[in-house]
Amino acid sequence: MELINQKSALRTDNQLLVLAHLSQLLTYVTGFGGLIVPLFIWLTSKDSVSKMDEHGKAIVNFQLSMLLFTILSIPAILLLGLGILSLIFIGIIAFVLPIANAVKASNGEGPSYFMTIRFIS
Repeated sequence: MELINQKSALRTDNQLLVLAHLSQLLTYVTGFGGLIVPLFIWLTSKDSVSKMDEHGKAIVNFQLSMLLFTILSIPAILLLGLGILSLIFIGIIAFVLPIANAVKASNGEGPSYFMTIRFIS
């Protein structure tokens, strides 16, 4: 008996991509879910959903970058309040970009997060 190449085809699931992007907003509700939930979605479905690996890496890199920028902004509060301005900017960016990228994911486009350090490539 001969085995034929039985690769499973990746399925297209734009709703799951949108959910992964919008789950970043859990940070505003729970304070910590914005990194854990997208990481879980990415790790469990990166091999079965097309484009999930690309979107998942972008989401995790963005969340880690926002966390690093927030940690660096806290001591900057002592420098004439510049940390407060950067925390406000980080809060706005971390709210707007996941929504914009969720819309892009629903249209089948790739993610584009600026100000992101590529921890995972």
